[in-house]
Amino acid sequence: MFARHPASSAGRRRGDNIGCHTNMRRKQSVDRIFLFIAGLLVVGGYVIFTSASFGLLLKEGGLFASTALTQFASIALGLVCCAIAARIPLSFVKKYAWVIGIAATIPMVLLLIPDIGVSYGGAQRWFSLFGVSVQPGEIFKLAFVIVLAAWLAQGNAAREIHHRKTFLIFFLFLIVAGALFLSQPDTDSFAIVIAAGAALYAVGGYPMKHLLTLGIVGLIGATVLFSVRPYLLERLTVFINPDRDPLGASYQLQQSLIAIGSGGLTGKGFGRSVQKFDRLPEPTSDSIFAVFGEEFGLIGTLLLVLLFTGLAFRGLRISARAPDAFERLLALGCTTLITGAAFLNFSSMLGLFPLSGLTLPLISHGGTAMIAALIEVGLILNVSRHLK
Repeated sequence: MFARHPASSAGRRRGDNIGCHTNMRRKQSVDRIFLFIAGLLVVGGYVIFTSASFGLLLKEGGLFASTALTQFASIALGLVCCAIAARIPLSFVKKYAWVIGIAATIPMVLLLIPDIGVSYGGAQRWFSLFGVSVQPGEIFKLAFVIVLAAWLAQGNAAREIHHRKTFLIFFLFLIVAGALFLSQPDTDSFAIVIAAGAALYAVGGYPMKHLLTLGIVGLIGATVLFSVRPYLLERLTVFINPDRDPLGASYQLQQSLIAIGSGGLTGKGFGRSVQKFDRLPEPTSDSIFAVFGEEFGLIGTLLLVLLFTGLAFRGLRISARAPDAFERLLALGCTTLITGAAFLNFSSMLGLFPLSGLTLPLISHGGTAMIAALIEVGLILNVSRHLK
Protein backbone atom coordinates (compact mmCIF):
# COMPACT_ATOMS: atom_id res chain seq x y z
CA MET A 1 0.00 0.00 0.00
CA PHE A 2 2.79 2.38 0.92
CA ALA A 3 5.76 2.61 -1.47
CA ARG A 4 9.16 2.13 0.10
CA HIS A 5 11.52 5.08 -0.49
CA PRO A 6 14.51 3.85 -2.56
CA ALA A 7 17.07 5.95 -0.70
CA SER A 8 15.74 4.75 2.63
CA SER A 9 15.90 1.16 1.47
CA ALA A 10 19.45 1.58 0.15
CA GLY A 11 20.52 3.25 3.37
CA ARG A 12 19.03 0.43 5.39
CA ARG A 13 20.84 -2.12 3.25
CA ARG A 14 24.12 -0.24 3.67
CA GLY A 15 23.54 -0.13 7.40
CA ASP A 16 22.82 -3.85 7.44
CA ASN A 17 25.98 -4.53 5.46
CA ILE A 18 28.08 -2.41 7.83
CA GLY A 19 26.54 -4.16 10.80
CA CYS A 20 27.23 -7.57 9.29
CA HIS A 21 30.82 -6.57 8.49
CA THR A 22 31.37 -5.33 12.05
CA ASN A 23 29.95 -8.52 13.50
CA MET A 24 32.12 -10.61 11.22
CA ARG A 25 35.22 -8.74 12.41
CA ARG A 26 34.19 -9.18 16.01
CA LYS A 27 33.71 -12.92 15.56
CA GLN A 28 36.93 -13.49 13.61
CA SER A 29 38.85 -16.32 15.22
CA VAL A 30 42.54 -16.31 16.05
CA ASP A 31 45.16 -17.52 13.60
CA ARG A 32 44.85 -21.27 14.11
CA ILE A 33 48.13 -22.13 12.41
CA PHE A 34 50.07 -19.77 14.70
CA LEU A 35 48.17 -21.16 17.70
CA PHE A 36 48.90 -24.75 16.65
CA ILE A 37 52.63 -24.14 16.20
CA ALA A 38 52.91 -22.28 19.52
CA GLY A 39 50.94 -25.02 21.31
CA LEU A 40 53.11 -27.73 19.77
CA LEU A 41 56.25 -25.92 20.93
CA VAL A 42 54.94 -25.57 24.49
CA VAL A 43 53.78 -29.19 24.82
CA GLY A 44 56.76 -30.65 22.99
CA GLY A 45 59.02 -28.24 24.83
CA TYR A 46 57.92 -29.56 28.21
CA VAL A 47 58.71 -33.10 27.07
CA ILE A 48 62.17 -31.95 25.97
CA PHE A 49 62.62 -30.06 29.23
CA THR A 50 61.68 -33.14 31.28
CA SER A 51 64.31 -35.21 29.51
CA ALA A 52 66.96 -32.50 29.93
CA SER A 53 66.10 -32.36 33.65
CA PHE A 54 67.06 -36.02 34.15
CA GLY A 55 70.63 -34.83 34.59
CA LEU A 56 69.58 -33.32 37.92
CA LEU A 57 68.83 -36.80 39.27
CA LEU A 58 72.55 -37.54 39.54
CA LYS A 59 73.22 -34.37 41.51
CA GLU A 60 70.10 -33.84 43.60
CA GLY A 61 67.22 -36.26 43.20
CA GLY A 62 64.66 -34.01 44.88
CA LEU A 63 65.60 -31.07 42.68
CA PHE A 64 64.38 -32.89 39.57
CA ALA A 65 60.79 -33.17 40.83
CA SER A 66 60.83 -29.58 42.09
CA THR A 67 62.18 -28.24 38.79
CA ALA A 68 59.69 -30.20 36.68
CA LEU A 69 56.79 -29.05 38.88
CA THR A 70 57.93 -25.41 38.81
CA GLN A 71 58.16 -25.47 35.02
CA PHE A 72 54.69 -27.03 34.76
CA ALA A 73 53.26 -24.34 37.07
CA SER A 74 54.94 -21.63 34.98
CA ILE A 75 53.36 -23.03 31.82
CA ALA A 76 49.94 -23.20 33.49
CA LEU A 77 50.17 -19.60 34.70
CA GLY A 78 51.57 -18.53 31.34
CA LEU A 79 48.62 -20.09 29.50
CA VAL A 80 46.20 -18.16 31.71
CA CYS A 81 48.11 -14.95 30.92
CA CYS A 82 48.14 -15.92 27.23
CA ALA A 83 44.34 -16.31 27.21
CA ILE A 84 43.94 -12.89 28.86
CA ALA A 85 46.40 -11.27 26.43
CA ALA A 86 44.51 -12.80 23.50
CA ARG A 87 41.24 -11.20 24.65
CA ILE A 88 42.18 -7.89 26.26
CA PRO A 89 41.20 -4.87 24.11
CA LEU A 90 44.33 -3.71 22.32
CA SER A 91 43.09 -0.14 22.60
CA PHE A 92 43.46 -0.59 26.37
CA VAL A 93 47.02 -1.87 25.95
CA LYS A 94 47.88 1.11 23.75
CA LYS A 95 46.25 3.62 26.10
CA TYR A 96 48.15 2.36 29.14
CA ALA A 97 51.41 1.52 27.37
CA TRP A 98 53.38 4.07 29.39
CA VAL A 99 51.96 2.72 32.66
CA ILE A 100 53.06 -0.77 31.61
CA GLY A 101 56.50 0.56 30.71
CA ILE A 102 57.00 2.36 34.03
CA ALA A 103 55.75 -0.64 36.01
CA ALA A 104 58.25 -2.89 34.20
CA THR A 105 61.13 -0.42 34.64
CA ILE A 106 60.85 -0.08 38.43
CA PRO A 107 62.01 -3.68 39.20
CA MET A 108 64.88 -3.24 36.73
CA VAL A 109 66.01 -0.12 38.59
CA LEU A 110 65.73 -1.94 41.93
CA LEU A 111 68.18 -4.56 40.63
CA LEU A 112 70.80 -1.80 40.56
CA ILE A 113 70.68 -1.61 44.36
CA PRO A 114 73.28 -3.94 45.94
CA ASP A 115 72.02 -6.98 47.88
CA ILE A 116 68.43 -6.67 46.62
CA GLY A 117 68.69 -8.94 43.61
CA VAL A 118 69.91 -12.53 43.38
CA SER A 119 73.20 -13.18 41.59
CA TYR A 120 73.93 -16.26 39.51
CA GLY A 121 76.96 -16.79 37.30
CA GLY A 122 78.18 -13.27 37.99
CA ALA A 123 74.92 -11.62 36.86
CA GLN A 124 72.33 -9.96 39.07
CA ARG A 125 69.13 -10.45 37.06
CA TRP A 126 66.68 -12.02 39.51
CA PHE A 127 64.57 -11.35 42.57
CA SER A 128 63.64 -14.07 45.01
CA LEU A 129 59.97 -13.82 46.01
CA PHE A 130 58.78 -16.45 48.48
CA GLY A 131 61.46 -18.81 47.24
CA VAL A 132 60.60 -18.28 43.56
CA SER A 133 63.07 -16.57 41.21
CA VAL A 134 61.65 -13.74 39.10
CA GLN A 135 63.55 -12.20 36.18
CA PRO A 136 62.27 -8.64 35.55
CA GLY A 137 64.23 -8.33 32.30
CA GLU A 138 61.87 -10.73 30.51
CA ILE A 139 58.85 -8.57 31.33
CA PHE A 140 60.81 -5.40 30.54
CA LYS A 141 61.52 -6.62 26.98
CA LEU A 142 57.81 -7.08 26.37
CA ALA A 143 56.98 -3.71 27.96
CA PHE A 144 59.65 -2.07 25.79
CA VAL A 145 57.95 -3.39 22.65
CA ILE A 146 54.51 -2.25 23.83
CA VAL A 147 55.69 1.28 24.67
CA LEU A 148 57.74 1.64 21.50
CA ALA A 149 54.89 0.33 19.31
CA ALA A 150 52.44 2.80 20.88
CA TRP A 151 54.84 5.73 20.58
CA LEU A 152 55.91 4.99 16.99
CA ALA A 153 52.28 4.48 15.93
CA GLN A 154 51.38 7.84 17.45
CA GLY A 155 54.32 9.54 15.71
CA ASN A 156 53.34 7.96 12.39
CA ALA A 157 49.79 9.24 12.72
CA ALA A 158 51.09 12.73 13.54
CA ARG A 159 53.35 12.67 10.44
CA GLU A 160 56.47 13.09 12.54
CA ILE A 161 58.43 10.29 10.92
CA HIS A 162 61.09 12.55 9.41
CA HIS A 163 61.70 14.65 12.50
CA ARG A 164 65.17 14.44 14.01
CA LYS A 165 63.55 14.71 17.44
CA THR A 166 61.74 11.43 16.81
CA PHE A 167 65.01 9.59 16.23
CA LEU A 168 66.61 11.18 19.29
CA ILE A 169 63.75 10.00 21.49
CA PHE A 170 63.99 6.52 19.95
CA PHE A 171 67.72 6.53 20.66
CA LEU A 172 66.96 7.57 24.25
CA PHE A 173 64.69 4.53 24.59
CA LEU A 174 67.61 2.30 23.61
CA ILE A 175 70.02 4.09 25.97
CA VAL A 176 67.68 3.52 28.93
CA ALA A 177 67.23 -0.15 28.00
CA GLY A 178 70.98 -0.53 27.50
CA ALA A 179 71.81 1.03 30.86
CA LEU A 180 69.40 -1.29 32.66
CA PHE A 181 70.46 -4.49 30.89
CA LEU A 182 74.21 -3.85 30.75
CA SER A 183 74.33 -3.05 34.47
CA GLN A 184 73.19 -6.60 35.31
CA PRO A 185 74.96 -7.52 32.92
CA ASP A 186 72.67 -9.00 30.25
CA THR A 187 74.17 -8.12 26.87
CA ASP A 188 72.18 -10.76 24.98
CA SER A 189 68.79 -9.41 26.07
CA PHE A 190 69.91 -5.92 25.09
CA ALA A 191 70.85 -7.24 21.64
CA ILE A 192 67.34 -8.67 21.21
CA VAL A 193 65.83 -5.36 22.35
CA ILE A 194 67.94 -3.49 19.76
CA ALA A 195 66.82 -5.92 17.04
CA ALA A 196 63.15 -5.54 18.00
CA GLY A 197 63.48 -1.76 18.24
CA ALA A 198 65.17 -1.47 14.84
CA ALA A 199 62.51 -3.69 13.25
CA LEU A 200 59.70 -1.56 14.68
CA TYR A 201 61.39 1.67 13.61
CA ALA A 202 61.89 0.44 10.04
CA VAL A 203 58.42 -1.05 9.59
CA GLY A 204 56.90 2.02 11.23
CA GLY A 205 57.88 3.96 8.12
CA TYR A 206 60.73 5.90 9.67
CA PRO A 207 63.81 6.84 7.58
CA MET A 208 66.40 4.11 7.07
CA LYS A 209 69.17 6.71 7.35
CA HIS A 210 68.31 6.94 11.04
CA LEU A 211 68.96 3.20 11.43
CA LEU A 212 72.24 3.61 9.55
CA THR A 213 73.24 6.22 12.12
CA LEU A 214 72.16 3.82 14.86
CA GLY A 215 74.32 1.08 13.30
CA ILE A 216 77.41 3.30 13.30
CA VAL A 217 76.83 4.31 16.92
CA GLY A 218 76.22 0.65 17.75
CA LEU A 219 79.56 -0.42 16.27
CA ILE A 220 81.37 2.22 18.30
CA GLY A 221 79.46 1.18 21.42
CA ALA A 222 80.21 -2.50 20.82
CA THR A 223 83.93 -1.74 20.49
CA VAL A 224 83.91 0.09 23.83
CA LEU A 225 81.86 -2.70 25.41
CA PHE A 226 84.28 -5.40 24.26
CA SER A 227 87.14 -3.44 25.79
CA VAL A 228 85.52 -3.13 29.22
CA ARG A 229 83.82 -6.55 29.34
CA PRO A 230 86.51 -9.24 28.89
CA TYR A 231 83.97 -12.09 28.79
CA LEU A 232 82.49 -10.66 25.57
CA LEU A 233 85.90 -10.63 23.91
CA GLU A 234 86.40 -14.19 25.12
CA ARG A 235 83.11 -15.24 23.49
CA LEU A 236 84.20 -13.68 20.22
CA THR A 237 87.59 -15.41 20.43
CA VAL A 238 85.89 -18.78 21.03
CA PHE A 239 83.61 -18.15 18.05
CA ILE A 240 86.57 -17.42 15.77
CA ASN A 241 88.67 -20.29 17.14
CA PRO A 242 86.37 -22.90 18.76
CA ASP A 243 89.23 -25.36 19.37
CA ARG A 244 91.02 -22.90 21.62
CA ASP A 245 90.95 -23.87 25.31
CA PRO A 246 88.45 -26.79 25.02
CA LEU A 247 88.46 -27.35 28.79
CA GLY A 248 88.00 -23.66 29.58
CA ALA A 249 86.48 -20.88 27.50
CA SER A 250 85.44 -23.22 24.66
CA TYR A 251 84.06 -25.94 26.93
CA GLN A 252 80.34 -25.22 26.53
CA LEU A 253 80.55 -24.92 22.75
CA GLN A 254 82.64 -28.09 22.46
CA GLN A 255 80.21 -30.08 24.62
CA SER A 256 77.26 -28.70 22.68
CA LEU A 257 78.79 -29.73 19.34
CA ILE A 258 79.61 -33.18 20.75
CA ALA A 259 76.00 -33.59 21.90
CA ILE A 260 74.46 -32.47 18.61
CA GLY A 261 76.98 -34.41 16.51
CA SER A 262 76.53 -37.65 18.45
CA GLY A 263 72.79 -37.53 17.77
CA GLY A 264 73.40 -38.46 14.15
CA LEU A 265 70.44 -38.54 11.80
CA THR A 266 67.67 -39.81 14.09
CA GLY A 267 69.13 -39.31 17.58
CA LYS A 268 69.70 -41.62 20.54
CA GLY A 269 66.08 -41.51 21.65
CA PHE A 270 64.12 -39.71 24.33
CA GLY A 271 65.91 -39.54 27.67
CA ARG A 272 69.11 -41.12 26.33
CA SER A 273 71.33 -38.07 26.13
CA VAL A 274 74.72 -38.63 27.76
CA GLN A 275 75.98 -35.05 27.62
CA LYS A 276 73.28 -33.72 29.95
CA PHE A 277 74.72 -35.83 32.78
CA ASP A 278 77.28 -33.45 34.26
CA ARG A 279 79.01 -32.62 30.97
CA LEU A 280 76.89 -30.01 29.22
CA PRO A 281 76.54 -26.73 31.17
CA GLU A 282 72.95 -25.54 31.75
CA PRO A 283 71.22 -28.50 30.02
CA THR A 284 67.74 -27.27 30.98
CA SER A 285 68.21 -23.66 29.87
CA ASP A 286 70.94 -22.31 27.55
CA SER A 287 71.97 -25.73 26.20
CA ILE A 288 68.60 -27.47 25.92
CA PHE A 289 68.81 -27.37 22.11
CA ALA A 290 72.01 -29.44 22.29
CA VAL A 291 70.26 -32.05 24.47
CA PHE A 292 67.40 -32.14 21.98
CA GLY A 293 69.85 -32.60 19.10
CA GLU A 294 71.53 -35.52 20.84
CA GLU A 295 68.24 -37.29 21.55
CA PHE A 296 66.35 -36.55 18.32
CA GLY A 297 69.16 -36.11 15.80
CA LEU A 298 69.34 -34.03 12.65
CA ILE A 299 65.74 -34.77 11.71
CA GLY A 300 64.47 -33.59 15.09
CA THR A 301 66.57 -30.42 15.13
CA LEU A 302 65.48 -29.50 11.60
CA LEU A 303 61.86 -30.00 12.64
CA LEU A 304 62.33 -27.75 15.68
CA VAL A 305 63.99 -25.05 13.58
CA LEU A 306 61.17 -25.32 11.02
CA LEU A 307 58.57 -24.88 13.76
CA PHE A 308 60.17 -21.64 14.93
CA THR A 309 60.57 -20.56 11.30
CA GLY A 310 56.86 -21.22 10.75
CA LEU A 311 56.06 -19.25 13.89
CA ALA A 312 58.16 -16.35 12.59
CA PHE A 313 56.54 -16.31 9.13
CA ARG A 314 53.05 -16.60 10.58
CA GLY A 315 53.75 -13.81 13.07
CA LEU A 316 55.09 -11.57 10.29
CA ARG A 317 52.02 -12.35 8.19
CA ILE A 318 49.76 -11.34 11.07
CA SER A 319 51.76 -8.14 11.48
CA ALA A 320 51.54 -7.30 7.77
CA ARG A 321 47.74 -7.70 7.76
CA ALA A 322 47.07 -5.85 11.01
CA PRO A 323 44.45 -3.07 10.73
CA ASP A 324 46.49 -0.24 12.24
CA ALA A 325 50.06 0.81 13.01
CA PHE A 326 50.02 -0.09 16.70
CA GLU A 327 48.77 -3.63 16.17
CA ARG A 328 51.16 -4.13 13.25
CA LEU A 329 54.16 -3.03 15.31
CA LEU A 330 53.04 -4.93 18.41
CA ALA A 331 52.77 -8.21 16.49
CA LEU A 332 56.13 -7.59 14.82
CA GLY A 333 57.86 -6.79 18.11
CA CYS A 334 56.46 -9.84 19.92
CA THR A 335 57.39 -12.10 17.00
CA THR A 336 60.93 -10.71 17.02
CA LEU A 337 61.33 -11.27 20.77
CA ILE A 338 60.31 -14.93 20.52
CA THR A 339 61.87 -16.06 17.27
CA GLY A 340 64.91 -13.77 17.44
CA ALA A 341 65.94 -15.32 20.75
CA ALA A 342 65.27 -18.81 19.38
CA PHE A 343 67.46 -18.38 16.29
CA LEU A 344 70.20 -16.76 18.35
CA ASN A 345 70.13 -19.77 20.69
CA PHE A 346 70.26 -22.22 17.76
CA SER A 347 73.15 -20.36 16.15
CA SER A 348 75.24 -20.12 19.31
CA MET A 349 74.79 -23.82 20.14
CA LEU A 350 75.91 -24.74 16.60
CA GLY A 351 78.91 -22.40 16.67
CA LEU A 352 77.42 -20.15 13.98
CA PHE A 353 77.29 -17.19 16.37
CA PRO A 354 79.16 -16.29 19.56
CA LEU A 355 77.76 -18.03 22.65
CA SER A 356 74.82 -16.23 24.21
CA GLY A 357 73.06 -16.56 27.53
CA LEU A 358 69.63 -16.49 25.90
CA THR A 359 67.36 -19.43 26.59
CA LEU A 360 65.09 -21.13 24.05
CA PRO A 361 61.63 -19.47 24.27
CA LEU A 362 58.65 -21.71 25.13
CA ILE A 363 61.01 -24.60 25.92
CA SER A 364 63.88 -23.74 28.30
CA HIS A 365 63.68 -23.60 32.08
CA GLY A 366 62.66 -20.19 33.38
CA GLY A 367 59.31 -19.23 34.84
CA THR A 368 59.35 -15.52 34.01
CA ALA A 369 60.67 -16.16 30.49
CA MET A 370 57.93 -18.75 29.87
CA ILE A 371 55.16 -16.45 31.12
CA ALA A 372 56.49 -13.48 29.11
CA ALA A 373 56.75 -15.58 25.93
CA LEU A 374 53.18 -16.87 26.34
CA ILE A 375 51.89 -13.32 26.88
CA GLU A 376 53.65 -12.38 23.63
CA VAL A 377 51.94 -15.32 21.91
CA GLY A 378 48.61 -14.14 23.31
CA LEU A 379 49.11 -10.59 22.03
CA ILE A 380 49.98 -11.86 18.54
CA LEU A 381 46.84 -14.03 18.58
CA ASN A 382 44.87 -10.97 19.70
CA VAL A 383 46.11 -9.01 16.69
CA SER A 384 45.21 -11.95 14.43
CA ARG A 385 41.56 -11.57 15.46
CA HIS A 386 41.38 -8.14 13.79
CA LEU A 387 43.12 -8.71 10.46
CA LYS A 388 42.14 -6.76 7.35
